[in-house]
Amino acid sequence: MTNRYLQPLLHDLVGVVLAPTSTLSGQDGQIRPAGVQGVFHADARVLARAELLVDGREPESITHGTDGPHGARFVSLARWLGDDTPDPTVRIDRIRRMTARGLTEEIHVFSTANAPVRGEITLDLGCDLAPIEVVKSGGATVDLEAKSGEPGQLSWAGDGITVTVTGEPVVIGGTIGAGTGAGAPATSTGTGTGTGTDGKGGAVTAVAGDGTARLVWPVDLAPRTSAVLRWRLVVDDPRAVVVAPPAEPAWSRPEVQADDRRLTRLLDRSLDDLRGLRLAEADAPQDVFLGAGVPWFLTLFGRDSLWAARMMLPLGTDLAASTLRVLARRQGTKIDANSGEAPGKIMHELRRDEFTVAGNGLHLPAAYYGTVDATMLWVNLLHDAWRWGLADNEVADLLPALEASLGWLADHADADGDGFVEYIDTSGRGLANQGWKDSFDSVRFRDGSLAHAPIALAEVQGYAYQAAVQGAALLAAFGRPGAQRWLDYAGRLAERFRNQFWVDGPDGPYPALALDRDKRPVDALTSNIGHLLGTGLLSAAESAQVAEALAGPGLAGGFGLRTMSATDGGFSPLSYHCGSVWSHDTAIVIAGLAREGYTEPAAQLAEGLLRAAEAFDYRLPELFSGDDRATLGRPAPYPAACQPQAWSAAAAVVLLQAAVGLYPDVPGGTVRLRPLHGAPLGAVSAQRLRVAGAPVDVSVDRSGVATVTGLPAGLTVVDER
Repeated sequence: MTNRYLQPLLHDLVGVVLAPTSTLSGQDGQIRPAGVQGVFHADARVLARAELLVDGREPESITHGTDGPHGARFVSLARWLGDDTPDPTVRIDRIRRMTARGLTEEIHVFSTANAPVRGEITLDLGCDLAPIEVVKSGGATVDLEAKSGEPGQLSWAGDGITVTVTGEPVVIGGTIGAGTGAGAPATSTGTGTGTGTDGKGGAVTAVAGDGTARLVWPVDLAPRTSAVLRWRLVVDDPRAVVVAPPAEPAWSRPEVQADDRRLTRLLDRSLDDLRGLRLAEADAPQDVFLGAGVPWFLTLFGRDSLWAARMMLPLGTDLAASTLRVLARRQGTKIDANSGEAPGKIMHELRRDEFTVAGNGLHLPAAYYGTVDATMLWVNLLHDAWRWGLADNEVADLLPALEASLGWLADHADADGDGFVEYIDTSGRGLANQGWKDSFDSVRFRDGSLAHAPIALAEVQGYAYQAAVQGAALLAAFGRPGAQRWLDYAGRLAERFRNQFWVDGPDGPYPALALDRDKRPVDALTSNIGHLLGTGLLSAAESAQVAEALAGPGLAGGFGLRTMSATDGGFSPLSYHCGSVWSHDTAIVIAGLAREGYTEPAAQLAEGLLRAAEAFDYRLPELFSGDDRATLGRPAPYPAACQPQAWSAAAAVVLLQAAVGLYPDVPGGTVRLRPLHGAPLGAVSAQRLRVAGAPVDVSVDRSGVATVTGLPAGLTVVDER
């Protein structure tokens, strides 16, 4: 039997994040030394175990929930303590709150017993400092040796990282009725020796040695009293390539009312998650971007960070501007086959060290450029931010990076000179597929067979067309040369695409997923074609054909848009890219359909995504199963999906924008209104959206009539209903 490297599952874990730190635990709050559970900081697992015991037994979990944007509360019972009645009388609330460099936990012990309650609460700890890629591949890890320090304190160190855990004395909380209570300070025990005192009357023993350690709190509660136990974890990591930003989010938090309350619940949870996913580089902490997702991708990802910032534009342009600056500073300057770098190219991902995943041959350098689309998406974001009102001086500062990006498109994006943007990994160590569907088996023909590189993806040609047209608009507006060249490029690309990508399927024509190395259309019907809407690459008639293909049951029969049609030979509802539903993918297509006036299919997909949001407690995961809606009545989780993830959370803002239909063009002096009215959203109003920095209110009644107030002077409203 062949040994397999199995990626740990995390669909049933509880994630809490304040980037660059995050925690994944069981639904009972326990962090067990198994799978992907742990506390992570900037690509390293800094705590692999934190198991709470009461008298040597695990308390019985009954529920959990959020506790603010970066916290969670876990409720359990110790039914062997307290009164001998059917009702539990000893309850334990474990409240976890993330910090940028660790976490704090409060353990509240409540007794409603009529007799005193005595017990010992212990917290078993372990630290392996495993790199995230080792955890991801299911590789074995080894606990490090803990050292005792100050009373109630333990620490671990390795690879330049120091992790410190400190327990605090018991504090008697508020009484439940009459009575008084007493508790003892926390102590630390392990396999070595050492004693001390915390100065408050409680002996503290700090002993460690085998990679695990224990905090111990003896608790003695009088009848109907409570106690609070606290511990904290702090990480010192000077080698981290990402840090927490110093300021609060720059984007607006709109006040939204909707007939469909699922939209407001999704938006509230998503904005909390997006707040926790903000990151910056250590040498430029003022420039914020969104880390891609917990746990695998909590760092800078070109494509993900760009798409998420683009989706967030209705709430302001600051995130877009800072994301553009971060990626411009790391724009490629040389040819490097190992990293995929090329002059003008926007990077794919940034890691602490080389990213090596056992079992699949992936060996990525710390700064990796293996993405075919991020460079065009950078141009698209700059243009869209300009239209939303990004200040001219900020745009002007980025024009050299714009010209370098267009230079990459002209000189390095088309290796064989056929006029299409394509990719191939020549290193043998990087990503075989370099579009957003970057799994090794994501590009398939209708019969399920794999296509071979170089690959020219359909949506990438749309991004390239849009980057050429939008780049030309920016060059012309700011008096830079080259605009006509890029308009000519776009015209030629559209004609070539029309001649070579369209195929005939069982239900009509549609664009192929890609062209393979032999220039054969890869004729699978996929969600990729939905990204073409709104790029300008398609004619009106072609857009209508794409909308029809997207609305068919093969793609739209799940809770959102399937990545591959259920009628194709490669379809699998729990594959990563060949039949699953991705939240951001569905949202991008909803936006394209709504903008081009295809209300019915856009509303159908919006309803599916809202039903999925409800099923996942309004935290849309990275992806989920593409099963038919009738199979389970709710979407099945994809068991290794990131949650939260930036572009999945930002999908909520896309739904809001589609619902109110606000499309500004500040340089052009217009704001167009085309709301996605009717089922499932009904009437929607949003206060404190932002256009050119000004707070703007939009409301849409049940008949689809939209009104907008607060627009900056000089903007004319164009109603496109």
